[in-house]
Amino acid sequence: MTRGEGEATLRFTGEVRKLSDVRLLPPIEKTNKVVVAGANYRKHLVEFGVAPPARPVAFLKAYGALIGAADPIRYPPVTRELDYEVELVAVVGAERIDPADPFAGLLGYTAGNDVSARDEQRAGPPGIGMDLFSAKSQDQTTGLGPWIVTRDEFPAGQPGLRLGLTVNGAVRQDGTTADMTWTVGELLAFIDARVGFDCGDVLFTGTPEGVAQGTGNYLQPGDVVEATVEGIGTLRNVVGDRPA
Repeated sequence: MTRGEGEATLRFTGEVRKLSDVRLLPPIEKTNKVVVAGANYRKHLVEFGVAPPARPVAFLKAYGALIGAADPIRYPPVTRELDYEVELVAVVGAERIDPADPFAGLLGYTAGNDVSARDEQRAGPPGIGMDLFSAKSQDQTTGLGPWIVTRDEFPAGQPGLRLGLTVNGAVRQDGTTADMTWTVGELLAFIDARVGFDCGDVLFTGTPEGVAQGTGNYLQPGDVVEATVEGIGTLRNVVGDRPA
């Protein structure tokens, strides 16, 4: 996808290659905003004894955090508690979102793994809260892909879409989008009313229960992490070496 003045266009080359012969980059251009919605799955909140917020919670993630579907997950030197979060990711295909029909502004969906440094997340100053920037924007940690599936392939709102994540073949997360507090459309409208979306922006929509934070089973060097979203595909990323 390429951008023109106020619009996005697709240019097809007709070139065909085997999937095994290419490296899949994150399936978006360098975008203006990578937005992450938090605290959006009810069972995920229950496992930590947290009440659902009264309205959506969202924050920005640095673009430099993104990696492709088979790229290694960089182990940041500032953490020893590297966690995983499989997520459905919405890809915006318009310059603004119409609150009456937010899905009309979507290009489609992809899968994400919102890898997080939990010790950095807890390090926010007392009385101010979590340090989500340090936790969520570490360079080369967040899987995105393997491709975008256009919105016509999915029913509006993605009811009951299954998400799962394994580490070295062991199931860690297994949930569905039916557990969302706010739908994709509601999140899009809420965020666009505050910070307008641009074509090519992406929205991570939350993660189901089962993250390592509750068990202490954090990611280790060499772990194979597979995050799957039904109807889209699987991100398979290997955790890199931990700096001394």
